[in-house]
Amino acid sequence: MALALAYLIIVIYSISLLLIFFYSLAQLNLLINYLSQKRENTTAPKFNLLDPKEIPFVTIQLPVFNEEYVMDRLLENIAKIEYPKSKLEIQVLDDSTDDTVITTAASVAKLQETGLDIQHITRTDRSGFKAGALKEGLKVAKGEFIAIFDADFLPASDWLKKTVIYFKDEEIGVVQTRWGHLNRDYSTLTKIQAFALDAHFTLEQVGRNSKGHFINFNGTAGIWRKECIIDAGNWEGDTLTEDLDLSYRAQLKDWKFKYLEDVETPAELPVVISAARSQQFRWNKGGAENFRKTVWSVVKAKNIPFKTKFHGVMHLLNSSMFLCVFLVALLSIPSLYIKNTYGHLDWVFSLLSLFTVSTIILFVCYWFTYKSIQGSGFNNFVDYIRIFFTFFSVALGFSLHNTIAVIEGHMGKRSEFVRTPKFNISTIKQSWKGNKYLAKKLSPNMILEFALMIYFMFGMYSAIPLNDFGLFPFHFMLFLGFGFVFFKSLTSRA
Repeated sequence: MALALAYLIIVIYSISLLLIFFYSLAQLNLLINYLSQKRENTTAPKFNLLDPKEIPFVTIQLPVFNEEYVMDRLLENIAKIEYPKSKLEIQVLDDSTDDTVITTAASVAKLQETGLDIQHITRTDRSGFKAGALKEGLKVAKGEFIAIFDADFLPASDWLKKTVIYFKDEEIGVVQTRWGHLNRDYSTLTKIQAFALDAHFTLEQVGRNSKGHFINFNGTAGIWRKECIIDAGNWEGDTLTEDLDLSYRAQLKDWKFKYLEDVETPAELPVVISAARSQQFRWNKGGAENFRKTVWSVVKAKNIPFKTKFHGVMHLLNSSMFLCVFLVALLSIPSLYIKNTYGHLDWVFSLLSLFTVSTIILFVCYWFTYKSIQGSGFNNFVDYIRIFFTFFSVALGFSLHNTIAVIEGHMGKRSEFVRTPKFNISTIKQSWKGNKYLAKKLSPNMILEFALMIYFMFGMYSAIPLNDFGLFPFHFMLFLGFGFVFFKSLTSRA
């Protein structure tokens, strides 16, 4: 019985490591694509905005929900967009349930007096959440192109001039820009979030887009061709990541996406771990929901090559890597004891140790993307090493939380769209305390995260009597990661 259980653990452990290895290989291929794109001098047809006949009509949609702390900042910023007023419409899609409905209406009225075509659109219910609001606004949108910004985004005044021009190519359905970070250096939490997002917006978006593979509209800081939205089946609220859902449906219908790495759109990162938790849960569960909804359409599609299908499947599986990582972490301690109990299985673990190359691959990949934004040089490399292993440890600490999200997504369990609270915080001197939108209750996962912290402390101890320190660094990072998430969750509350 014990031997059978040992074999079962080894099988699950091995499969999880193998999937992680395949994921790292996919990332390595994206790095090769990214570096080759850097050497290419690409040209694309563009609208000539100096010719009035070529200036397209644009609708800017601002989906908002209870945004007391950032609403004024958002409207002031959007009002500064440089674009002919006769060709610009702004929709404030307000699903708020608090007093911000009144204050936003007053702010919109003031902007209307300046001659700006801006409308305050409210609904009697929040059906479909953000997707429902966008769909409702689309019914009356006058624009041929639809730019979308979340409440915490601050596009530059020339943002439209840099982006809408690429729709000259009639095959392009979406133009997406890179996110910047207003409060990158606020805390360790914001630094690692910025690090992860930078990797996505450089390595992944450029790496996929440069070779014609599927990418995703990131929910904000991009523009859709209205015809593309309609042709792809319009916004749907049956997943928590409506942006990923519509992106894949559009690309399966042969619409092209263009990603602009050199156009940065600054935004605010969550400064409190409860806010980061809700965001991570939504993104990871939504990713799993979209895998469940879309993967077979990608696999069976006759209009896309095999390599694009492979990257599409791996893209849709991104969030599921947390499940694999969590299983590897959880089973690493039993595996350690199995290795030291059943000598005839030692070769299996020698083979599995090769998969440590996955971490090395990711280390190399993320360095190239890190230096593209932060710069190269010895000091930056030292900073990179520190932030990489900090990020890695905290990502491990989030693995339980995100695994639950992934499992719920794959099982089809529905849940409400919980938006990430905004803070209007950019410097360490500013405080998030008192924010009325923060969750007041502690996460029920915290008890398990504390237990896992103790569990991996035991894993570190186990190296001593077994005289096997191969997994000690891994268990140490797990201990630090779960400890960070637990103690930050315990202390960072409203």
